[in-house]
Amino acid sequence: MAHRAIPIALDLASKATGSALAWKWVPTDSIVEPSRDLAEFSAVWVVPASPYRSMDGALGAIRWAREGGRPLLGTCGGFQHMLIEAARDLAGIGGADHEETRPEAEHKIVVVLSCSLVEKMGTVRFAGGSRMMAIYGAPSAVEGYHCNYGFNVRYRSLLEKAGFRFTVWDLEGAVRGAELVDHPFFMGTLYQPERAALRGDLSPLVVAFVKAAVAEGASRPGP
Repeated sequence: MAHRAIPIALDLASKATGSALAWKWVPTDSIVEPSRDLAEFSAVWVVPASPYRSMDGALGAIRWAREGGRPLLGTCGGFQHMLIEAARDLAGIGGADHEETRPEAEHKIVVVLSCSLVEKMGTVRFAGGSRMMAIYGAPSAVEGYHCNYGFNVRYRSLLEKAGFRFTVWDLEGAVRGAELVDHPFFMGTLYQPERAALRGDLSPLVVAFVKAAVAEGASRPGP
């Protein structure tokens, strides 16, 4: 579903912003040296696909965007792997992993949800003063999910100390999104904002991502 929605979402955002946009799928198992394999791109969208063909490729892409200041959007599995990369490389949690791929891991940053969110819709709330609230221009929104895993809140304080700000919550207070402080655009959500495109609706978050990607591309020197 996400892979059908994402091209439509990008097209809608491109037209809404009047921006020429070129994009392509990059398999995670083709990302061996991110600085080389992703050099042509202004931004990265880590899309729902977990488990990926290569977890190392996905984490490498996330780290490349984080360290290089490239805009990054992670949705569903992409968001989950943003949390794992941050746990490993920012918070120094050795062996941080995903319960789906390593159920025996000592530090499971992503764990199975108590209630599945496969094909569910729900209201999310945005933290006051957050970039996410500014993007949506509202305190809440209704979004769609397709996932069985989410953030292990036992690690919240460690990731906050490492620079993450958790800014999206469901009505019961469970984490549904975060952003990295002091980065041009490094945002992730457990929900899939791209699904709005299947209804013909424009996602504010995808529009913001496209704007950030275009700005990054314009700031880079040409050949």
